[in-house]
Amino acid sequence: MKFPWAPLLALTLGSTPLVGCIPSQNDQLDRPETSREFPRPFRPVSKTIGTEFSTEAKRDEAGEAEQVMDWAGIQPGTTVADIGAGEGYYTVRLAKRVGDEGRVLVRPSGTEPVVRVALERLGRRIDSEDWRNVSIKPGEIDDPKLPEKSFDRIFMVHMYHEVTEPYALLWRLRPALAEKGQVIVVDRDLATDKHGIPPKLLFCEFDALGYKLTEFSRRPDIGAYFARFELSGKRPEPSEIKACSSANVK
Repeated sequence: MKFPWAPLLALTLGSTPLVGCIPSQNDQLDRPETSREFPRPFRPVSKTIGTEFSTEAKRDEAGEAEQVMDWAGIQPGTTVADIGAGEGYYTVRLAKRVGDEGRVLVRPSGTEPVVRVALERLGRRIDSEDWRNVSIKPGEIDDPKLPEKSFDRIFMVHMYHEVTEPYALLWRLRPALAEKGQVIVVDRDLATDKHGIPPKLLFCEFDALGYKLTEFSRRPDIGAYFARFELSGKRPEPSEIKACSSANVK
């Protein structure tokens, strides 16, 4: 069942400020220099221990990709950025759906050895299956390095909970959206150190960067939820961003 965004947003954000203080510069040394002007997320982050959420056969049996692509409005000619593509489950299915007039740009979600191995496998798969509308470009965990005003949809599937610098990433993601572009998040309602993220916390972090939740849907048949975001208002300055506290989001 699909739900309108407005009641959800009111429910999730409530009347209690979900803010935290930006650590002093002395507490920033464990972070990339490119992230230090942004607030640190006040939540644990899941470690990247694998790049395959489930087997492709099981996911296809549940109709996962078709459900998500239908829900996201993926059509021939759509341009999609697949952030943290893992083994490429969505990449190749997106490529087939968007066709020769569309394109899919893959951005790895990290530099860990397991991610590099998965990226090499995906590159070989793209070559062997001759997906000419797919390209792989490097990015950083805090900067997807996407071309401006280029994407109708940006997919973040079962990976957002592994992003160590969500505020920097989302801030740098905004310019890549084309007019009426949308960010599509698929994740599980679990603690952030258990390879999921509670929906309320997800909504709060996106809201802090000027994204509006426009639709949310729980899909128990595939063990996940879908969330759709669009831009709302101007991009805040890094110093204006208020970090959400997972301790206060219940």
